[in-house]
Amino acid sequence: MKGATTLLGAMLVAAFPLLLPLALYNFGLSGAAAGFALLALLRLLTLRAVGSALPVALAALLLALALGAWASGSEHWFRFYPVLVNALLLGLFAASLWRGPPVAERLARLQEAELPPEAVAYTRRVTQVWCAFFAVNGAIALWTAQAASLQTWSLYNGLIAYLLMGGLFAGEWLLRQRVRRRPHA
Repeated sequence: MKGATTLLGAMLVAAFPLLLPLALYNFGLSGAAAGFALLALLRLLTLRAVGSALPVALAALLLALALGAWASGSEHWFRFYPVLVNALLLGLFAASLWRGPPVAERLARLQEAELPPEAVAYTRRVTQVWCAFFAVNGAIALWTAQAASLQTWSLYNGLIAYLLMGGLFAGEWLLRQRVRRRPHA
C-alpha cells in the first residue's frame, strides 16, 4: 500500500504542470495552493523512509512554492517548479562529474558491476549530455515561467519537456546498444 501511495504521489508531482491549470480553473488560487501544499506534505510523510534526498527535495520545493503562491496571491510561484527541478537535477548530475562516479555510471553499474574503461568514459559523456539537457530545458522552463501564457507553460513543461527527455533517453539507449555491439579493438 505504501509503495502504491508513493508511486501515485510521484505521478501527481510529475503531472503537476498539466494539473495546475485545471486546479486553478476549478478551485481558484487558494484551493490550488492548498491542494498542492497538501500533496507535498503527503509526499514528505510517505518519503521519510525512502532514503533518497531528491524526492524529498522536490516535495519540499512544491510545498514552498504552494505557500509562496498562496501568500502572494500569484500563481506565478508555481511556474518556477520545473525551473527548480531542472536546476536541482543539473546540480546533481554536474556534482557527480566532480565527486564521482557520474550518475550514468552509477546506473550502469546496477546492471553490470564491472565496467570496462571505455564504458566508464561513455557514462561520463552521457552524464555531460544530461547536464546540457537540464541546462537548456531549465532555461526554456524559465522563459515559459516568465513570458509565456499558462497554457504554453503547461504544454511545454507538462508534455514537450517529457517527450524531449524520453527522446534523449531512448536515443541514448539505442546508441548504447550500437556501441556495445561494436567489436573491441
